[in-house]
Amino acid sequence: LQRNHSGRYHCGGWVVSHWSESKRVTVTVHRVPLSGVSLSAQPPGGQVALGDSLVLSCKVAAGTGPLSFSWHREGSGAPLGTGPSLELQHVGDNDSGQYQCRVSDGESVAESDPLNVTVL
Repeated sequence: LQRNHSGRYHCGGWVVSHWSESKRVTVTVHRVPLSGVSLSAQPPGGQVALGDSLVLSCKVAAGTGPLSFSWHREGSGAPLGTGPSLELQHVGDNDSGQYQCRVSDGESVAESDPLNVTVL
């Protein structure tokens, strides 16, 4: 459902030999605020060996779409990615740090708790 689906609805059909319609009902679609933004890592815990890959995934428990994602690491300015997951390939020492995902529904923004990534 989208918010523009709000309106008055009814149904109708032929009953014996005449057309009959139901009473009209009003349907209002409300925006569901963003909540429950969480971050997970593969391998779990955010510990990855030097040169290996790390995949971070952002999940949203509730919220009305469409949703947009951005990935951030402490101290970095520009977003690292814009999808629901972020893959770091061939990680190096400079990839260590706290990562966070931000989700927007166009009206509000919610953030995950930071995840500490350690390159071993």
